[in-house]
Amino acid sequence: MTIHPAARNLRGLGGISVTIYKALTIAGSDSGAGAGLQADLKTFAALGVYGASVVTAVTAQNTTGVDRVLETPASLVAAQIDAVMDDIGAHAVKTGMLANARIIRTVADRVERHGVERLVVDPVMAAKGGRALLRPEAVETLRTCLLPLAAVVTPNLPEAQALTGVEGTGPRAVREMARRMVDMGARSAVVKGGHRRGPATDVLYDGSAFHEFPAPRIRIPHTHGTGCILRPSPAAWPGTSPWRQRSPKPRSSLPGPSARPSPSAPGTARCTTSTATGPGTAAVDRRTVPVGRHW
Repeated sequence: MTIHPAARNLRGLGGISVTIYKALTIAGSDSGAGAGLQADLKTFAALGVYGASVVTAVTAQNTTGVDRVLETPASLVAAQIDAVMDDIGAHAVKTGMLANARIIRTVADRVERHGVERLVVDPVMAAKGGRALLRPEAVETLRTCLLPLAAVVTPNLPEAQALTGVEGTGPRAVREMARRMVDMGARSAVVKGGHRRGPATDVLYDGSAFHEFPAPRIRIPHTHGTGCILRPSPAAWPGTSPWRQRSPKPRSSLPGPSARPSPSAPGTARCTTSTATGPGTAAVDRRTVPVGRHW
């Protein structure tokens, strides 16, 4: 397996060489720690990857909802990214809540400036309880500035509809959403199936073929942060995720569907348990997310 320059080779006990992979999340802070950058960092840790973070917004929220939001100045977002990338580095970068158009443009600029090839774009638009986390006028900036830099974009159904303008929830509509996001420049797109009726079927389009990953729907009330298991996971699997360089190479280097379990597999594995810490929608348990699963 090729070692990324950002991976540290350390000498552990007994002289054994240990490679430390690192992932950076650029996202909002959830004071309840069920979603946002706190959830990303927990997922990175569960998958054995060192996680760094850049705070794009501070939210006051708990299991019952989001009370207040304070957006980080874009200049401070840029400074945080530079501080991490100039010193620690990152094997992959994942974006979450970006709040406004200026932050999106800043993140896109830094992604290109630091030569980030492995970018997971989570187009966060609203919290579980419905509170808007992205200004409406910023959706077009997300489409034009950040999606063309993405190795994979991972929207849920409402986010995919907002990004593409495609209505409907059926298989044909979902495939068209994924196709349009790749046409916008993303190298691959996964439309999550959690908001659809019937089985929770994730749809992946890799630029040449569609792959569907059906899973039984688990009916439990504690689903806060389920997307924050799926979305950081590709960034935490260096060497096994479907990373491809931004180049004219044919879109055929993704492993075949038989080699990839559902993108939601880690989330599905833990949705049967939760950390029931409040009267509202509690967070999914990340303490034993499977390690080493190929996507």
